[in-house]
Amino acid sequence: MKNLGKIVLFLFLAQYTVFAGVRATVDASTVEAGEMVTYSLHVSGVDIERPNIHSLCGTDVISTSSQTSIEMINGNISRSNVLSYKFIPQKSCTVEPIEIEIDGKTEKSNSVKIEVKKVVANKDADFVLTLETPSKEVFVGEPFEVTLLFKQKRNTEAVDSKFIPPELKGFWIKGESKPTTTQDGEYSVTKIIYTMAAQRVGKLDITKAQMRIASRAHIRDSWGSWIPKIKWKTYFSNELSLDVKALPGGVDLVGNFSILATADKTEINSNEALNVTIEVLGDGNLEDIKSFKPYINGVSVFDEKIAINGNKLTQKIAFVAENDFVIAPFTLRYFDPKTKEIKTVSTNEINVKVKNAKPKEEITIKREEKKVQEPVIVSESRLSNSWIAAIFVLGLISGILLMLFKPWKFAKKEKSISIKEPKTLLIKLLPYKYDAEVQNIIDILEKNLYSDGKVEIDKKLLKEIIKKYNLI
Repeated sequence: MKNLGKIVLFLFLAQYTVFAGVRATVDASTVEAGEMVTYSLHVSGVDIERPNIHSLCGTDVISTSSQTSIEMINGNISRSNVLSYKFIPQKSCTVEPIEIEIDGKTEKSNSVKIEVKKVVANKDADFVLTLETPSKEVFVGEPFEVTLLFKQKRNTEAVDSKFIPPELKGFWIKGESKPTTTQDGEYSVTKIIYTMAAQRVGKLDITKAQMRIASRAHIRDSWGSWIPKIKWKTYFSNELSLDVKALPGGVDLVGNFSILATADKTEINSNEALNVTIEVLGDGNLEDIKSFKPYINGVSVFDEKIAINGNKLTQKIAFVAENDFVIAPFTLRYFDPKTKEIKTVSTNEINVKVKNAKPKEEITIKREEKKVQEPVIVSESRLSNSWIAAIFVLGLISGILLMLFKPWKFAKKEKSISIKEPKTLLIKLLPYKYDAEVQNIIDILEKNLYSDGKVEIDKKLLKEIIKKYNLI
């Protein structure tokens, strides 16, 4: 009696292995492009090693599920596992046999053919997705618009939806509008406008956009009853193709621009910072504009990073000098695709007056005249021996006094540079910025002076640098 339970369990499990095997099916062998297919593996057995399937027919698997059931047919008990994989085939294909480890043995499924038919364009479809652009030819960097339209009939329902954007290799996305919805007859139309620019020359394609729609459907079960089910279908847009041309030689910008430079003042104190703000407005490849930082002899120039917000570019530049100086006009050269001309825009010249400016030292070169020294003839009769002895003794005493007291120690000491005078210190250090340690102190001074920084300077390092470069 004790072994009866074990015998029944053995017979129960043994019948599973009799029906070990795997069979592959699909819920539809013929579908339209964009329709979802469910591929199922019906596995019979006890110990099943589930296969890792990530793609079918060259497309990614969207979702997976599994179901286990026990059936008795003609007195025989079998255990069945159904492994389901949902995917959207893009073309007709054959799903090759899948190998599965069942009860320690490798079993192989059958192959399954799927036929994918092209979707016939139907203006009265429940859902319509299109891409539109007025531009067929553009220049590299030239902004253009692409409009995405999604139409849905009012009397249709979508349980869920998922938008898959087109591939945009070779394009910059410069902007995207907020979705707007309007009514057009029996359709509700959602519109999104993308502002784009081509990155390279040649023929560039914008691939199809996709909209996956989940809707309710009814299918018959194995008993012939209708049961509700969620069915997914993908709707594709059209493709776009553009011919991208190169810009004329010597020009990197395309569009239409204006430029303005504004100084916070035109008169400053010596070593005081003058701040200039440069603004560029227009439609074009603003991201390709480089820093406007100029070189001005005798003036220290510090530029901030360029900021772009929509169709506006801003850059701030600070100028520090000890004497009057002039900021030359800032210019932009660009190609106007509408007029097919190269244009130049520029700002006005800025003259800056520096109060308490140091006078400019005139450099003069003097030639030293060579003088022929005439020999001095001293008459022995005019210098007596006593005078010679006195002069010798006086010189000897003077030498001894110089050696004892060393008066050169009391010479005027060199005036050192104070950290309390950061602007003066900055100007003195600028000629030696090639030195990494000097550049580090310059960066700290610039942050403290022009960015409200509060970073302390290493006094020991500063003293070493002052001594190293003999700064006074």
